[in-house]
Amino acid sequence: MNKTVNINLAGTFFHIDEDAYARLQRYLEAIRHSFSNTQGRDEIISDIEARIAELFNEKIKNDRQVISIKEVEEVIAIMGQPEDYMVDEEIFEDEPKRTKTTKTVGKQLYRDTENGHVGGVSSGLGHYLGIEAIWVRLLWILLTIFSSGAFILIYIAFWIFVPEAKTTADKLAMRGEEVTVSNIEKKIREGFHEVSDSIKNVDYEKYGKKASAGASSAATTLGGIIKFCLKLIVKFVGILLLLIAGSTLIGLFVGLFAVGTFGIIEAPWTDYIEMVNSGAPLWLISILAFFAVGIPFFFLFVLGLKILVRNLKSIGRIALLTLLGLWLISVIGLTVVGVSQATNRAFDGEVADTEKLAITPTDTLFLRMRNNSEYTGRTWRSSDFRLAYDNNDKILVGNDISLIVRSTKDSLGKMEILKSAEGKNYQDAKDRAANINYSTSLLGNELFLDSYFTSDASYGYRDQEVEITLYLPEGIVLYADDNTSSFHRNDSFSGGILNSGEEGHFLKIMEDETICEDCPVDTWDSEDDTWEEDSEDWDSSDDFNARIDVNGEEMNIRVNDEGVEVNDQKVNRIKIDSNGVEINHGS
Repeated sequence: MNKTVNINLAGTFFHIDEDAYARLQRYLEAIRHSFSNTQGRDEIISDIEARIAELFNEKIKNDRQVISIKEVEEVIAIMGQPEDYMVDEEIFEDEPKRTKTTKTVGKQLYRDTENGHVGGVSSGLGHYLGIEAIWVRLLWILLTIFSSGAFILIYIAFWIFVPEAKTTADKLAMRGEEVTVSNIEKKIREGFHEVSDSIKNVDYEKYGKKASAGASSAATTLGGIIKFCLKLIVKFVGILLLLIAGSTLIGLFVGLFAVGTFGIIEAPWTDYIEMVNSGAPLWLISILAFFAVGIPFFFLFVLGLKILVRNLKSIGRIALLTLLGLWLISVIGLTVVGVSQATNRAFDGEVADTEKLAITPTDTLFLRMRNNSEYTGRTWRSSDFRLAYDNNDKILVGNDISLIVRSTKDSLGKMEILKSAEGKNYQDAKDRAANINYSTSLLGNELFLDSYFTSDASYGYRDQEVEITLYLPEGIVLYADDNTSSFHRNDSFSGGILNSGEEGHFLKIMEDETICEDCPVDTWDSEDDTWEEDSEDWDSSDDFNARIDVNGEEMNIRVNDEGVEVNDQKVNRIKIDSNGVEINHGS
């Protein structure tokens, strides 16, 4: 049974068995002896010990694990034996230098504060991406300008989460060079001699030397290339996650203030959001949405950093559990608000008003829509709404108005105004419908209908609508203005008799239909088999001849100055409609 020794290596405590400790001690003594006459000896030894401590930390799984001789030998194999680099440069100065392939490792993302101006982020990214730091700085400036300063938050995030390259081992890993004893010595000597050469394209150099020396087979080379490509794809995914998650977080943060949550920015659309919202306050919904959407993207941002930064600082278990708790609370809160929003519009309520119109079957009624420039300039139907002010009182203005024209056998006309809205229950919906203000006026033989309605803004927008049904006595003549075209309906469900395209004409109201008194008369052109509208230039002296098929029987129709003839027999009237052809021979 071996004894266990507690050692302090580069400020870190380790449990190591006696044999392993003896092997490590001999190894460190050999290194100290090899650098006895080397400039910067203490700094080299310190960095070597720090690197060994870092390798030990990677190999142990918990603080109680004891380091054995196996782990020590593995670390020595990585760091290299002292005899591998002990060369007296003065003795062998005249001999040609031996060329040795330098093993390289993947680059790690660090902040290069030595060559940085602020936090060393740009310089560190330059090393990682293999480009000059000036181009990275220029890219930061452009992204910050185009995002109105938002990318500063991403820079700060890099500054917080990306570790600084403090030790020589960190600086070597930042440039992609393997952290060995010889490389640590080389790096420190470069610092003493102010050498600024950087490591270039080490990955390509590695593959080139392998190919030229024939050290590996074609299959090995192909596998290395595939491995390199996979690493490149993983790094690209990490950068993509950073950009997407970072942009989303910035957008959420800006949107939190843009919707007026904290009253810092007075956004004009907040009133409209509040009019539609029937659940929790807007500021609470904004905060819940910010955490519900932002926290997952924050974890994606950290994941992207972990892909790029091997030694990324952990956010800690307490912070992790806190964020998860906030996310769950936000999701549950938004669910409750959504259910409340749906239930507040679950019922429909209606209020109807009917009034008599002083118009008789012998009258001519002119129908027009009117607007109010203070509320809205629209004279067409629309399902949206706007906000306006009436004596400093905020009101809702809508254009969702439908017009239906029907016939009646009564001697006087009448008008029915149906107001409807939604609510959390039937009474709430009915109260909201009753709050709708809508006006009409009959001046002589002119009937004016408002193209808008108003409602108190405190009731909110709950799909308020107004439906106007005109019952006109049979025999009356109706003239509908062109501005009524978008409001009236003539579908089979509504039973309206005012058809689209009949605006601007005098229409005689008959039983469930209208007869246009000034519409052009359609005639049949026998040459090209088309109907043509009658006009003042039509020459009545010309005969009209046509042949039509009625129920399988051909009929010859002739129209001239003497009248209308069907199969050489005079008739009084020919009526063609959806019911067929009606021929009245008369007496």
